[in-house]
Amino acid sequence: MSTGHYFDPVPRTSSARRTVTLSLPDLSVELITDRGVFSAVRVDSGTKVLLLEAPDPPDHGAVLDLGCGYGPIAVVLARRAPGASVWAVDVNERARALTALNAAAAGLTNVSVAAPEEVPPELRFAAIYSNPPVRIGKAALHQLLRRWLDRLEPDGVAHLVVNKNLGADSLATWMADGLGWAVDRQVSRVGYRVLTVRPTDHPPGPAAAAHPRDWQRPVP
Repeated sequence: MSTGHYFDPVPRTSSARRTVTLSLPDLSVELITDRGVFSAVRVDSGTKVLLLEAPDPPDHGAVLDLGCGYGPIAVVLARRAPGASVWAVDVNERARALTALNAAAAGLTNVSVAAPEEVPPELRFAAIYSNPPVRIGKAALHQLLRRWLDRLEPDGVAHLVVNKNLGADSLATWMADGLGWAVDRQVSRVGYRVLTVRPTDHPPGPAAAAHPRDWQRPVP
């Protein structure tokens, strides 16, 4: 019998909570996770690469964690940019509950957790960060990215981490050729690519031009 997928709105597997530690050079945080959500046993390697290599979020405006899972990206973004409003969005109701729990445990008041349909339609994002759910299938993934990338502010920027063996390069080509976005490979590290995506008719804005943190260095 199938136990379902992390992208199911209501997980079919029974709950069994545990705690994982996310350690980064600038912070360390304990996160509660559970069965039925993405990377429940440990913080996913791609997520950690994104948090190590992507620029800091802007210090104001709305920032989106797309496919938040139990909240490692949202919690880190909110800690790094306390003046920003971080939206943590996921279809999985258990994941959303965990993100809200982890944000509250970290003392964060600038995280809003929502299902996709609960995000105000007029809201536009200064930056998007995502370890997108590639296992939902190419067509569904393309639909997801098209929907949310279109909600970037004109000078906004998205940072996506994708496994090279799961189609990072073909996804970058589709976003550039199919959607007409400017796509740059910012980093390639431990089997993952960090892709920076922005509208082609606007120069890099403050979010894209943010200075890297002290520990960051180019990775071939």
